[in-house]
Amino acid sequence: MRERYYSKVILFGEYSMIFDSTALMVPLKKFSAQWRFATHLEASGGTASNASLKRFADYLSTLESTKDIIDIQRLQHDLNLGLFLSSDVPSGYGLGSSGTLVAAVYDGYAKQKTDDLLHLKTLFGLMESHFHGSSSGIDPLQCYLGKPFKITPEGVRILSDDFLKKDIHICLIDTKIKSNTKPLVEHFKQQRENPDFLNRFQAEYLPCVKACIEAMISVDKELFFKSLKQLSQGQLQFLRPMITENTLDLFTTDFDFNFGVKISGSGGGGYVLGFSDDMEKASDLLKDFEIIWL
Repeated sequence: MRERYYSKVILFGEYSMIFDSTALMVPLKKFSAQWRFATHLEASGGTASNASLKRFADYLSTLESTKDIIDIQRLQHDLNLGLFLSSDVPSGYGLGSSGTLVAAVYDGYAKQKTDDLLHLKTLFGLMESHFHGSSSGIDPLQCYLGKPFKITPEGVRILSDDFLKKDIHICLIDTKIKSNTKPLVEHFKQQRENPDFLNRFQAEYLPCVKACIEAMISVDKELFFKSLKQLSQGQLQFLRPMITENTLDLFTTDFDFNFGVKISGSGGGGYVLGFSDDMEKASDLLKDFEIIWL
Protein backbone atom coordinates (compact mmCIF):
# COMPACT_ATOMS: atom_id res chain seq x y z
CA MET A 1 0.00 0.00 0.00
CA ARG A 2 1.18 3.52 -0.71
CA GLU A 3 1.88 5.85 2.15
CA ARG A 4 -0.60 8.55 1.03
CA TYR A 5 -3.32 9.21 -1.53
CA TYR A 6 -3.50 12.89 -2.44
CA SER A 7 -6.58 14.98 -3.14
CA LYS A 8 -7.16 16.37 -6.61
CA VAL A 9 -8.35 19.41 -8.51
CA ILE A 10 -10.15 19.26 -11.82
CA LEU A 11 -8.85 22.39 -13.49
CA PHE A 12 -11.14 21.95 -16.48
CA GLY A 13 -13.68 19.43 -17.68
CA GLU A 14 -16.05 18.61 -14.79
CA TYR A 15 -19.27 18.27 -16.74
CA SER A 16 -17.75 17.91 -20.19
CA MET A 17 -16.29 14.58 -18.99
CA ILE A 18 -19.80 13.18 -19.16
CA PHE A 19 -19.41 13.58 -22.93
CA ASP A 20 -15.97 11.89 -22.88
CA SER A 21 -14.49 15.26 -23.73
CA THR A 22 -11.13 16.68 -22.68
CA ALA A 23 -10.28 17.30 -19.02
CA LEU A 24 -7.23 18.53 -17.11
CA MET A 25 -6.42 17.27 -13.60
CA VAL A 26 -3.73 18.04 -11.03
CA PRO A 27 -2.97 16.56 -7.59
CA LEU A 28 -3.46 18.75 -4.54
CA LYS A 29 -0.95 17.63 -1.95
CA LYS A 30 -2.28 19.88 0.79
CA PHE A 31 -4.84 17.15 1.61
CA SER A 32 -4.40 13.38 1.66
CA ALA A 33 -5.62 10.07 3.04
CA GLN A 34 -3.70 7.10 4.44
CA TRP A 35 -4.48 3.61 5.72
CA ARG A 36 -4.34 2.97 9.45
CA PHE A 37 -5.13 0.11 11.79
CA ALA A 38 -6.61 0.68 15.25
CA THR A 39 -7.76 -1.83 17.84
CA HIS A 40 -9.88 0.91 19.44
CA LEU A 41 -11.55 2.73 16.57
CA GLU A 42 -13.42 5.20 18.74
CA ALA A 43 -10.23 6.39 20.39
CA SER A 44 -8.55 6.84 17.01
CA GLY A 45 -11.50 8.60 15.39
CA GLY A 46 -11.74 5.91 12.75
CA THR A 47 -15.19 4.54 13.55
CA ALA A 48 -17.04 6.42 10.80
CA SER A 49 -14.38 5.61 8.20
CA ASN A 50 -14.36 1.92 9.12
CA ALA A 51 -18.17 1.75 8.90
CA SER A 52 -18.18 3.56 5.55
CA LEU A 53 -15.55 1.18 4.19
CA LYS A 54 -17.58 -1.83 5.33
CA ARG A 55 -20.59 -0.51 3.41
CA PHE A 56 -18.34 0.08 0.41
CA ALA A 57 -16.97 -3.47 0.61
CA ASP A 58 -20.54 -4.82 0.72
CA TYR A 59 -21.34 -2.75 -2.38
CA LEU A 60 -18.26 -4.05 -4.22
CA SER A 61 -19.32 -7.61 -3.43
CA THR A 62 -22.50 -7.03 -5.48
CA LEU A 63 -20.63 -5.93 -8.62
CA GLU A 64 -19.69 -8.66 -11.08
CA SER A 65 -17.03 -6.38 -12.56
CA THR A 66 -15.09 -6.08 -9.29
CA LYS A 67 -15.46 -9.56 -7.77
CA ASP A 68 -12.46 -10.91 -9.68
CA ILE A 69 -10.40 -7.72 -9.36
CA ILE A 70 -10.71 -6.65 -5.72
CA ASP A 71 -9.90 -9.07 -2.92
CA ILE A 72 -13.06 -8.22 -1.02
CA GLN A 73 -12.65 -11.04 1.50
CA ARG A 74 -9.23 -9.75 2.56
CA LEU A 75 -10.55 -6.19 2.70
CA GLN A 76 -13.44 -7.24 4.94
CA HIS A 77 -11.06 -9.22 7.14
CA ASP A 78 -8.81 -6.19 7.64
CA LEU A 79 -11.79 -3.93 8.31
CA ASN A 80 -12.89 -6.31 11.04
CA LEU A 81 -9.41 -5.95 12.54
CA GLY A 82 -9.78 -2.16 12.72
CA LEU A 83 -8.62 -0.87 9.31
CA PHE A 84 -9.75 2.64 8.43
CA LEU A 85 -8.74 5.48 6.12
CA SER A 86 -7.44 8.51 7.96
CA SER A 87 -8.18 11.53 5.78
CA ASP A 88 -8.11 15.31 5.97
CA VAL A 89 -9.62 15.72 2.48
CA PRO A 90 -12.70 17.95 2.97
CA SER A 91 -15.94 16.16 2.14
CA GLY A 92 -18.31 17.96 -0.21
CA TYR A 93 -15.58 20.24 -1.59
CA GLY A 94 -14.84 18.61 -4.93
CA LEU A 95 -11.33 17.61 -3.91
CA GLY A 96 -11.71 13.84 -4.14
CA SER A 97 -12.69 12.60 -0.69
CA SER A 98 -14.37 9.56 -2.27
CA GLY A 99 -11.71 9.40 -4.99
CA THR A 100 -8.93 8.86 -2.45
CA LEU A 101 -10.97 6.07 -0.85
CA VAL A 102 -11.54 4.26 -4.16
CA ALA A 103 -7.87 4.68 -5.11
CA ALA A 104 -6.74 3.36 -1.73
CA VAL A 105 -8.98 0.28 -1.91
CA TYR A 106 -7.80 -0.57 -5.42
CA ASP A 107 -4.15 0.06 -4.59
CA GLY A 108 -4.28 -2.01 -1.43
CA TYR A 109 -6.62 -4.83 -2.44
CA ALA A 110 -6.47 -5.34 -6.21
CA LYS A 111 -5.53 -8.95 -6.97
CA GLN A 112 -3.75 -7.85 -10.11
CA LYS A 113 -3.27 -4.24 -11.21
CA THR A 114 -3.55 -2.93 -14.76
CA ASP A 115 -1.57 -0.27 -16.62
CA ASP A 116 -4.51 0.38 -18.97
CA LEU A 117 -5.57 3.77 -17.64
CA LEU A 118 -8.80 4.04 -19.62
CA HIS A 119 -9.84 0.60 -18.39
CA LEU A 120 -8.88 1.66 -14.87
CA LYS A 121 -10.97 4.84 -15.25
CA THR A 122 -14.01 2.73 -16.17
CA LEU A 123 -13.47 0.42 -13.20
CA PHE A 124 -13.04 3.37 -10.83
CA GLY A 125 -16.25 4.89 -12.18
CA LEU A 126 -18.19 1.74 -11.25
CA MET A 127 -16.61 1.68 -7.81
CA GLU A 128 -17.18 5.38 -7.06
CA SER A 129 -20.82 5.16 -8.18
CA HIS A 130 -21.49 3.87 -4.67
CA PHE A 131 -20.98 7.43 -3.41
CA HIS A 132 -22.39 9.62 -6.19
CA GLY A 133 -24.92 7.51 -8.09
CA SER A 134 -22.72 7.75 -11.19
CA SER A 135 -19.07 8.58 -11.74
CA SER A 136 -16.68 9.14 -14.63
CA GLY A 137 -13.90 7.50 -12.60
CA ILE A 138 -11.54 10.37 -13.27
CA ASP A 139 -11.30 11.54 -9.65
CA PRO A 140 -10.07 8.17 -8.31
CA LEU A 141 -7.74 7.90 -11.31
CA GLN A 142 -6.11 11.20 -10.36
CA CYS A 143 -5.89 10.18 -6.70
CA TYR A 144 -4.38 6.84 -7.72
CA LEU A 145 -1.78 8.25 -10.14
CA GLY A 146 -0.89 11.35 -8.11
CA LYS A 147 0.31 13.04 -11.31
CA PRO A 148 -1.14 15.86 -13.43
CA PHE A 149 -2.74 14.59 -16.61
CA LYS A 150 -4.86 15.51 -19.59
CA ILE A 151 -7.54 13.01 -20.54
CA THR A 152 -9.26 12.67 -23.92
CA PRO A 153 -11.39 9.92 -25.49
CA GLU A 154 -8.14 8.59 -26.98
CA GLY A 155 -6.26 8.19 -23.73
CA VAL A 156 -4.50 9.71 -20.74
CA ARG A 157 -1.45 11.95 -21.19
CA ILE A 158 0.65 12.29 -18.04
CA LEU A 159 2.11 15.79 -17.69
CA SER A 160 5.24 16.93 -15.90
CA ASP A 161 4.80 18.04 -12.30
CA ASP A 162 5.89 21.59 -13.23
CA PHE A 163 3.74 22.04 -16.34
CA LEU A 164 1.85 24.88 -14.61
CA LYS A 165 3.95 27.95 -15.31
CA LYS A 166 4.40 30.87 -12.95
CA ASP A 167 2.62 33.49 -15.08
CA ILE A 168 -0.80 31.86 -14.54
CA HIS A 169 -1.61 31.59 -10.83
CA ILE A 170 -4.43 29.37 -9.54
CA CYS A 171 -6.27 29.54 -6.25
CA LEU A 172 -9.08 27.71 -4.49
CA ILE A 173 -11.80 30.04 -3.20
CA ASP A 174 -13.75 28.62 -0.27
CA THR A 175 -17.53 29.09 -0.62
CA LYS A 176 -18.04 27.74 2.93
CA ILE A 177 -20.84 25.59 1.51
CA LYS A 178 -20.73 21.79 1.26
CA SER A 179 -21.67 20.49 -2.17
CA ASN A 180 -23.89 17.48 -2.81
CA THR A 181 -22.68 16.00 -6.08
CA LYS A 182 -25.47 13.54 -6.84
CA PRO A 183 -28.45 15.93 -7.30
CA LEU A 184 -26.34 18.38 -9.31
CA VAL A 185 -25.17 15.67 -11.70
CA GLU A 186 -28.71 14.32 -11.99
CA HIS A 187 -29.99 17.83 -12.78
CA PHE A 188 -27.39 18.20 -15.50
CA LYS A 189 -28.28 14.83 -16.99
CA GLN A 190 -31.94 15.84 -17.10
CA GLN A 191 -30.98 19.04 -18.89
CA ARG A 192 -28.98 16.97 -21.34
CA GLU A 193 -32.18 15.19 -22.41
CA ASN A 194 -33.29 18.47 -23.99
CA PRO A 195 -31.99 18.36 -27.61
CA ASP A 196 -31.59 22.14 -27.79
CA PHE A 197 -29.57 22.24 -24.55
CA LEU A 198 -27.47 19.29 -25.67
CA ASN A 199 -26.66 20.75 -29.10
CA ARG A 200 -25.76 24.16 -27.67
CA PHE A 201 -23.67 22.67 -24.85
CA GLN A 202 -21.65 20.59 -27.30
CA ALA A 203 -21.28 23.39 -29.85
CA GLU A 204 -20.62 26.30 -27.46
CA TYR A 205 -19.38 25.01 -24.10
CA LEU A 206 -17.12 22.05 -24.90
CA PRO A 207 -14.88 24.09 -27.26
CA CYS A 208 -14.32 26.62 -24.43
CA VAL A 209 -13.12 23.85 -22.13
CA LYS A 210 -10.71 22.53 -24.74
CA ALA A 211 -9.43 26.03 -25.51
CA CYS A 212 -8.67 26.71 -21.83
CA ILE A 213 -6.79 23.42 -21.51
CA GLU A 214 -4.72 23.88 -24.64
CA ALA A 215 -3.89 27.51 -23.78
CA MET A 216 -2.83 26.55 -20.25
CA ILE A 217 -0.61 23.69 -21.40
CA SER A 218 0.98 25.81 -24.15
CA VAL A 219 1.28 28.80 -21.77
CA ASP A 220 -0.55 31.20 -24.09
CA LYS A 221 -1.61 33.63 -21.39
CA GLU A 222 -3.59 36.01 -23.61
CA LEU A 223 -5.59 33.19 -25.18
CA PHE A 224 -6.04 31.52 -21.82
CA PHE A 225 -7.74 34.46 -20.09
CA LYS A 226 -9.85 35.16 -23.18
CA SER A 227 -10.98 31.51 -23.21
CA LEU A 228 -11.53 31.52 -19.45
CA LYS A 229 -13.89 34.50 -19.73
CA GLN A 230 -15.91 32.63 -22.35
CA LEU A 231 -15.96 29.55 -20.12
CA SER A 232 -17.21 31.54 -17.12
CA GLN A 233 -20.01 32.94 -19.27
CA GLY A 234 -20.77 29.42 -20.46
CA GLN A 235 -21.07 28.19 -16.89
CA LEU A 236 -23.51 31.00 -16.12
CA GLN A 237 -25.52 29.94 -19.13
CA PHE A 238 -25.41 26.15 -18.87
CA LEU A 239 -24.48 25.42 -15.23
CA ARG A 240 -26.16 28.21 -13.26
CA PRO A 241 -27.41 25.94 -10.39
CA MET A 242 -23.79 24.95 -9.76
CA ILE A 243 -22.72 28.56 -9.02
CA THR A 244 -23.24 29.70 -5.43
CA GLU A 245 -24.80 33.08 -4.70
CA ASN A 246 -21.81 34.23 -2.66
CA THR A 247 -19.49 33.82 -5.67
CA LEU A 248 -21.88 35.03 -8.40
CA ASP A 249 -20.23 38.47 -8.60
CA LEU A 250 -16.91 36.81 -9.41
CA PHE A 251 -18.54 35.22 -12.47
CA THR A 252 -20.42 38.29 -13.68
CA THR A 253 -17.96 41.16 -13.06
CA ASP A 254 -15.50 42.46 -15.67
CA PHE A 255 -12.23 43.08 -13.84
CA ASP A 256 -9.52 45.57 -14.80
CA PHE A 257 -6.81 42.89 -14.64
CA ASN A 258 -6.52 39.29 -15.78
CA PHE A 259 -8.77 37.38 -13.41
CA GLY A 260 -11.46 34.76 -13.90
CA VAL A 261 -13.24 31.97 -12.07
CA LYS A 262 -14.96 28.67 -12.72
CA ILE A 263 -16.67 26.00 -10.66
CA SER A 264 -14.63 23.14 -9.23
CA GLY A 265 -15.91 19.59 -9.02
CA SER A 266 -19.68 19.38 -9.33
CA GLY A 267 -20.10 22.96 -8.13
CA GLY A 268 -22.92 23.99 -5.82
CA GLY A 269 -20.43 24.78 -3.06
CA GLY A 270 -17.00 23.59 -2.08
CA TYR A 271 -14.23 25.53 -3.79
CA VAL A 272 -14.38 27.82 -6.80
CA LEU A 273 -11.23 28.04 -8.91
CA GLY A 274 -9.68 31.44 -9.51
CA PHE A 275 -7.02 32.28 -12.11
CA SER A 276 -4.90 35.41 -12.42
CA ASP A 277 -1.51 36.67 -13.55
CA ASP A 278 -1.36 39.07 -10.59
CA MET A 279 -1.47 37.33 -7.20
CA GLU A 280 -1.42 40.62 -5.26
CA LYS A 281 -4.45 42.08 -7.03
CA ALA A 282 -6.30 38.76 -6.92
CA SER A 283 -5.61 38.35 -3.20
CA ASP A 284 -6.94 41.86 -2.55
CA LEU A 285 -10.05 41.15 -4.62
CA LEU A 286 -10.65 37.94 -2.67
CA LYS A 287 -9.88 39.38 0.78
CA ASP A 288 -13.34 38.38 2.08
CA PHE A 289 -12.78 34.73 1.15
CA GLU A 290 -10.44 32.07 2.47
CA ILE A 291 -8.20 31.09 -0.42
CA ILE A 292 -5.49 28.52 -1.12
CA TRP A 293 -2.92 29.19 -3.83
CA LEU A 294 -1.89 26.08 -5.77
